[in-house]
Amino acid sequence: MNYLAHGRFFVGEPYRLAGTAVPDWLNVSDRGVRVRSKHALPFVDDADPRVAQLASGIVRHHIDDAWFHENATFAELCWQFTVRIRDAIGPDDGLRPSFVGHVLVEMLLDAALADQNPGLLDDYYAALAAVDGLTVQAAVNRMAPRPAERLGQLVGLFVESRFLYDYAEDAKLVYRLNQVLARVRLPPLPASVEAILPEARQLVYQRSGTLLEPHRLEPNRAADAQL
Repeated sequence: MNYLAHGRFFVGEPYRLAGTAVPDWLNVSDRGVRVRSKHALPFVDDADPRVAQLASGIVRHHIDDAWFHENATFAELCWQFTVRIRDAIGPDDGLRPSFVGHVLVEMLLDAALADQNPGLLDDYYAALAAVDGLTVQAAVNRMAPRPAERLGQLVGLFVESRFLYDYAEDAKLVYRLNQVLARVRLPPLPASVEAILPEARQLVYQRSGTLLEPHRLEPNRAADAQL
């Protein structure tokens, strides 16, 4: 799952919303730092409500990913997109087609959620704008085995960039995919990949409900049941 799918229920709880993004933020800001559910769980009842919300959001992120990556529709779409990407870019013996197929499903699901829920993306960014990045970093450093050094700065940059809006346009989506590929040191995609996106977008839109089952729940139910 990507940012909006993880956080869509928590736009009224800014620090819990931020917690759902923390594991992915760390992949950008401090790649060697990990905060797992086992690290966050001891802090879900912290005296500081911001820390408690962050910890709960982190746990929710990992719960979401565990069931989402076992979802049969997700696996089916990943395979379909992998084949189409391989056809579009030509021979590729590496992991790039399968990696992009996986990430593309998640990005297009966020685009579908934003389209199906007008104002949700605006509310998402407005909530994160109320979060203090240094507070997030300090809380994560209480949980994680290794300290993050750039997480606080990234929070502000994430809000400023508003790149989730780019997922709605095919050319901008390819640009964002290539940014992800650069971070994992894979070659960029050619412009020809853009031709497969309209159909891929439609497939994810049509199957978004199945992708999100069984976790189309009230805000706290799924995470709280695991805590």
